[in-house]
Amino acid sequence: MPDKQTLQAILASLFPDGHAVSVADGLVTGHGPLGETRATVIGIDDDTPLGVEGALALAGHVLDAIRTGDGTPILVLVDSDSQRMSRRDELLGLHECLAHLAKTLLLADRSGHPTLGLIYGHSAAGAFIATALATRVLVAVPGANPSVMDLPSVARVTKLPLETLQEMARTTPVFAPGLDNMVATGAVHAVLDPDMPLAGQVRDLLARLPKGDERDRLGRERGGRPVADGIAGRVVEQARGAGAR
Repeated sequence: MPDKQTLQAILASLFPDGHAVSVADGLVTGHGPLGETRATVIGIDDDTPLGVEGALALAGHVLDAIRTGDGTPILVLVDSDSQRMSRRDELLGLHECLAHLAKTLLLADRSGHPTLGLIYGHSAAGAFIATALATRVLVAVPGANPSVMDLPSVARVTKLPLETLQEMARTTPVFAPGLDNMVATGAVHAVLDPDMPLAGQVRDLLARLPKGDERDRLGRERGGRPVADGIAGRVVEQARGAGAR
């Protein structure tokens, strides 16, 4: 596997003319010029776990961007651990804070601020869902290592032997962590070319963003989730039919 890229390298490639992005306690915030517009940047760096304070702080930056009403894109840069697994955070409602962050990104996208996630390191579980997967399109660079749940954790939850899950993961991408499997399931829209400037690649992606969430379609076409698209379509049809009665 290629070595993961550093945040400094990512920012330099995204904003060759300079930027106003900073990192504090593992949280990435700021902005940078992207073509003729200025992108809002949030994220997590250095494999930092996402806790209550971090989730609320990032959500606040997203809401500030929405209040401007200028329609500028929001880039979410991700190299995180999972959510912060402490009793304190759980008692303070970490699940609600993560959901709040995800909903602010969804609100931003629906309010005319295109959201694009870029994973350049690790991410897992609630932190991955509330940041990278909450954007309209998620891309990655080689060396990224995303997962919803690693196989030992899946084994503990499902009570299935780890060896069984490892065998299933060889042919069923939804059981397996890693960038290739996330691409196959459609969770990752594309893997960017690290030998080319990221600025141009991101501008091109923003210029041709799909109107809606295409993860199910991509998963079907790539063979990683062959039935999810059809099932989701039938659920929508039935819901619309029920609403019409």
